[in-house]
Amino acid sequence: MASKHPELPPYARSLGIGLDSMEDGLPVLRAGGDNITEGRPGFYHGGAISGLLETAGYTALRMALADAGRTARLKPINITVQFLAPAKAAPLWAKARITKLGRRNANIEVECWQDERSRPRATAVMNVLLAAED
Repeated sequence: MASKHPELPPYARSLGIGLDSMEDGLPVLRAGGDNITEGRPGFYHGGAISGLLETAGYTALRMALADAGRTARLKPINITVQFLAPAKAAPLWAKARITKLGRRNANIEVECWQDERSRPRATAVMNVLLAAED
C-alpha cells in the first residue's frame, strides 16, 4: 500500500474518526473515546459504527487504487453491517481488507473492535463499483 497517509473526508472527521496507525500496509482507523456519537447512554450509535466501518473500507480501497496507479469514482453496490456486540464509550478501531480488486468492482471486508481484537464489535462486507471519473 501507499506510504502516504490518507486524508479522511469531513464526514469521518465530524464523527471523530482519524488515522491511528498503519498495519501491514493498511490503515487502522480510530474513533471516539471520551467524545462519541452516542445511541443509548454510554454506547456508540449504530450509524456511527457503520460510518467507521464504511470509512475504513473506502480508505483502504483508495490507497489500493493509488498504489495501482488508478483512479475511480467509488459507488457503493452493497454494504452489509453485522452488529456483534455493543460498543461502549471507549476507543473503537477498524481495519479493512480488500478481498478483490477488479477492473470494475472491489470487495472489502471490515471489522471493528475495542478492548480485544479477537472480539469484534461489528463487521461489514462492502461491494463497490469502480466507475470511470468524469
